Amino acid sequence: MPEVIFTGEKGRLEGRYQPAKQRHAPIAIILHPHPQFGGTMNNPVVYNLYYQFVNRGFSTLRFNFRGVGRSQGTFDHGQGELADAAAALDWAQSINPDARACWIAGFSFGAWIGMQLLMRRPEVEGFISIAAPANLYDFSFLAPCPSSGLFVHGDKDAVAPFSSVTSLVEKLKTQKGIVIDQQTVPGANHFFDGKTEELMEVVGAYLDKRLPETAKKTSAA
Repeated sequence: MPEVIFTGEKGRLEGRYQPAKQRHAPIAIILHPHPQFGGTMNNPVVYNLYYQFVNRGFSTLRFNFRGVGRSQGTFDHGQGELADAAAALDWAQSINPDARACWIAGFSFGAWIGMQLLMRRPEVEGFISIAAPANLYDFSFLAPCPSSGLFVHGDKDAVAPFSSVTSLVEKLKTQKGIVIDQQTVPGANHFFDGKTEELMEVVGAYLDKRLPETAKKTSAA
């Protein structure tokens, strides 16, 4: 898990990157929770998400948004963090020029940023949004959502109530050719305290279901 430094809009960004062993392997970018509420790339959910992708052969990057850890800059209420996420994807693509697919995975605030990046980058073919704060941030930019993906939520989430995500998912499910899955982790709060293992079982099962598609694209490249 080598430490990496790459250049963002406001200077240095700090990350951890695991290259895939196979050429043409897909890229995964993992985005952490709100920087002003203790979110970092070492958050337990983010750390475990990272390895869900690493263990399935992705070239995987997690990083600290601006102003977190050794990343330069200051919190920018989402706009700057979206630029950081774009810089992370640019960097990962620059060292994986043969990659034929990309996934975005985000937790809480990171899910909001990840979905915005998804709208801007047509090469992103899949997403995982964990505890998406649909009651706190505007997700109406998903019109339509360009890629299939998974929303996972805890049914005891008091920060971003389950009902707010369900209403968002119901809107997205009306699109042709796009499959939006929604899964619940029973008893889990917003931070998945004591429920990380159950959360990763849900994520892993979804990735295993989708990955034959990615593998086909990779082998055909």
